[in-house]
Amino acid sequence: MKKTLAVLTLSVQIVTAQNMAQKLDKATKDLMDSSGAVASSLSFYVSDESGNFIYEYQGSKGLSTASTQKIFTAAAALETLGKNYTYTTTSSYSGNISGGNLSGNLFISSNGDPTLGSWRYEAYKPESFKKKLIEAIKNSGITKISGDLVIDDSYFDHQTIPGGWPWDDLGNYYGAGVWGINWRENQFDININGTDFKSFSYPLENVKWLNDLKAGGSSDQSLIFTAPHSNVALINGMLPGGKTVTVSGSAPNPPVQLATEVKQWLKESGIELSGKAITNSQIELDGKQALEAPKNNVILTYQSPTLDKIIYWFLRKSVNLYGETLIKTLGKEKKGNPSFKSGVAYLKEFWKSKGINPNMINFADGSGLSPQNYVAAKAEVQALLYAKKQSWFESYYDGFPVQDNGMKMKSGTMRDTKSFAGYHTAKDGKKYVFSIIVNNYQGSGSAELQKILNVLK
Repeated sequence: MKKTLAVLTLSVQIVTAQNMAQKLDKATKDLMDSSGAVASSLSFYVSDESGNFIYEYQGSKGLSTASTQKIFTAAAALETLGKNYTYTTTSSYSGNISGGNLSGNLFISSNGDPTLGSWRYEAYKPESFKKKLIEAIKNSGITKISGDLVIDDSYFDHQTIPGGWPWDDLGNYYGAGVWGINWRENQFDININGTDFKSFSYPLENVKWLNDLKAGGSSDQSLIFTAPHSNVALINGMLPGGKTVTVSGSAPNPPVQLATEVKQWLKESGIELSGKAITNSQIELDGKQALEAPKNNVILTYQSPTLDKIIYWFLRKSVNLYGETLIKTLGKEKKGNPSFKSGVAYLKEFWKSKGINPNMINFADGSGLSPQNYVAAKAEVQALLYAKKQSWFESYYDGFPVQDNGMKMKSGTMRDTKSFAGYHTAKDGKKYVFSIIVNNYQGSGSAELQKILNVLK
């Protein structure tokens, strides 16, 4: 009797899976046969929560992922670094303190904390770091600094932007680069009325603007162009006339920005700085040897939020800066090399070791902003299935947003590219893991792909 019941149960499961596959196949082919799908490419893979195959459409073909690339980076970081991993920013000094005078330099250094001065975390905003730094300086007895304020941004290499990122993206907030010291998520905001700059979220240091904006249209069609270490910024495109719009860009030199702000903090606090506020990169650009921050004489140790909280915002709000910082961190921690190339190589090795065919994962960065990322939907599902079995899965899953159709999944959007990857429990209790990626699609990609995924409901 038990054997008969087991056979019947298995038969029902097989028939149910076949029916679901047929529904998914019809919805997918309807999309691909539509006029808007001409010359488009689609990769779609669905399994149940145990990894049993349900449906595949050209699943072995690698496509540009956009931000669903983040599911690979987030999982590898949680497993490799641990959910309680924190970044550290320190302040130390060289020389000696006598009678309140520091006869030496005051250093601020970091291992690349991407959350330093972020507005996302209540206890980690710029005011928090300012308060703790000034308190530490005063508690050490320093009232005057005879040397320089040195922002040590040397933890990572000098390449702040992954190769392959489009130039159109670099100056916008989502194209912010990664530095040894990051500050305010390397982002600034401008309030613009028509074509006139009204105010900045904070004064940008040493930046001169070329303004080619035109007033018109009903939405923000502007682009900001900044380059690392450059003091020239360009904004062009179109903004609606007659109202103030906030446009966000990426800071061209976050360590210099921090140096300027700390110098002002010292002045406001009555702490005299006789020397310059300078970064190690600036020292090297002057042809001199970078200064090493002392390992002793540490007056402040400032920890970031734990990695699980960073991963939450990385996935929930798709913060590209976090992904590229994690890539550099993985390269530094696992290969002793903080380059993007090293970190991306480790990411591919990690997933290869978990059983994903390396021919299905061709990573170019950690966030998905590069159009040179090519991944198969099946590989994304395999990564999601692997994560589901791990002790850190709750921290991972918590970051997945709930999309317009009510399904919990990470989305990705670039020009003519749309993707979704995630987990869903249907009304009948069946649990699905899925990924769908479409490239070169001229229709309303988000709405059309969500229609296909609604079949799983």
